[in-house]
Amino acid sequence: MHVVDAQIHLWAGPGSSPRHGSSPFTVADAIAGMNEAGVDAAVIHPPGWDPHSPEYAAAAIAAHPDRFAAYATVPLDQPGGPALLRSWHRTPGVLGLRFLCMEPHQRSWPRDGTMDWMFALAEEVGMPVALCGPVLMPVVAQVAERYPALRLVVDHFGLIGYADNGGLIQSPDVLAWARYPNVAVKLTGAPDYATDQYPFPGMQEVVRALYDAYGPRRLFWGTDITRVNGHGGTRHKATWRECVTMFTEHMPWLSSADLELIMGAAYCGWHRWTPQEQQ
Repeated sequence: MHVVDAQIHLWAGPGSSPRHGSSPFTVADAIAGMNEAGVDAAVIHPPGWDPHSPEYAAAAIAAHPDRFAAYATVPLDQPGGPALLRSWHRTPGVLGLRFLCMEPHQRSWPRDGTMDWMFALAEEVGMPVALCGPVLMPVVAQVAERYPALRLVVDHFGLIGYADNGGLIQSPDVLAWARYPNVAVKLTGAPDYATDQYPFPGMQEVVRALYDAYGPRRLFWGTDITRVNGHGGTRHKATWRECVTMFTEHMPWLSSADLELIMGAAYCGWHRWTPQEQQ
């Protein structure tokens, strides 16, 4: 089984995040953790708190094309956005684009037309788009319908917030989006949303509901490891290895074929990426 982590953050600069820690999480840190956990490859999402993280991700991919790929972003409200999107599409190891629209001036973008050119161009060139957070979840169905050839990835179980006890609040429509064949869901950060302990049976119920709706070909395992393991802080929920075994050893209703897909093959197929062949 080729295990692919659908989301990690790497950074070498001084930036920090309350949920991801204050210490850099480097290529060396990631490779050591992946080797210990049995993770073959991981997809870097350059974090906004380090302005040099995109260049750092590119260097990681160049040095280890069998271990890393990345998602990128483009400026949605600037003239250079379309050219940059086309450039990212031609860049080896860049698999897709990701957006959150969390800054105050960005929150209208999903509904005021600012994002329309990006969705249309990404569909044209065949580049997947990941949508994350409460600002973008309300437009998933609209985008899926309007751009049926655009491969959409819903981040973090369809997260729209945290309950008072720290548990996951999903979009109420996340199961209904399964009717769109161009929508997939990332099962990333599960221990961070758990209100119980390893192997997190409450989150396993969430996985089962998504599995029943989407099937294993549109569900992508991942960790967001620096958030899950409390890197540089005290918020430890699980080790990288426990994020793996939560699925591989504690969900007996998943067949070996299901696990093969959810733990990596489905992600690689969706993104037309074969990291094991890039060595």
